[in-house]
Amino acid sequence: MVEKFHHVAFRCNDAKETVEFYARALNMGLVGCMAEDKVPSTKEPDPYMHIFLDAGGGSILAFFELPNSPPMDRDRNTPGWVQHIALQLKDLDELEERRNHLKSMGIDVIGPINHAIFKSIYFFDPNGHRLELSVWTASKEQMREMREKGPAMVEEWSQTRMPPRHVSWVHEEEFAG
Repeated sequence: MVEKFHHVAFRCNDAKETVEFYARALNMGLVGCMAEDKVPSTKEPDPYMHIFLDAGGGSILAFFELPNSPPMDRDRNTPGWVQHIALQLKDLDELEERRNHLKSMGIDVIGPINHAIFKSIYFFDPNGHRLELSVWTASKEQMREMREKGPAMVEEWSQTRMPPRHVSWVHEEEFAG
């Protein structure tokens, strides 16, 4: 059984800039680095710098700088709001503090957005990766209902490709105005 993520890796434009941004914006320290002239798994000659950042609770957020590869780009067939890195904060006070800190750095921040079971803010890192900071606000009953109704929702979606309404309360407040 999977225990947790070992690390999640993305590409970055500049390893140093990325380390400095995550330290300043999110207090995420550098855990370590790996750098090679060739890829260990494939033996392809492709120099890289692989950085590992402490995302708390044993979670690692990693990045590769690949100087010999074509410039970074995003999946043009996927909307920009879909692919993102979501990090969990302790409470709503910390979410507000982090929002204010990011804004003081000149970073555009969207939110907080109420998702009924959590609240989030959104912004971009210097590599163009969309980041989300979230705080759980769900009750035990809400989470139980989400788990119980999840399989039926997936099944209905797979057959209709229409949004199932089993837990419609999730978006009622968000879209109410």
